[in-house]
Amino acid sequence: MEKFMSLKEDLKKMVVLECDKDIEPSSIKDDDSIFDPKHPLELDSLDSLQISMAIQNDYGIRLTDPKEAKRVMESINSLADYIESNT
Repeated sequence: MEKFMSLKEDLKKMVVLECDKDIEPSSIKDDDSIFDPKHPLELDSLDSLQISMAIQNDYGIRLTDPKEAKRVMESINSLADYIESNT
C-alpha cells in the first residue's frame, strides 16, 4: 500500500513537471478528473501526449489506444492502477 501511495505522489509530480504547470502536486486529489476543464491543472490534448510519453519513458508502458489512454488518464488513481497492473 505504501508503494502505491508513493507511485501516486510520483505521478502527481510527473504531471506537473511534464505539463509545465504552476501548481503544487500535493494539491491534486487522487480521484480528481485531471482533464476536466474546470480543474486547476487545465490539461489539454498536448498535455496528454506529454503524460503518455513520460509514462512510456518512466515505466516502459505504451498507451497506443486513444480510448484506453483517455480512461487511464482520467485521474491519478486510474493512472496508478494502470501502471501497477502493467509493470
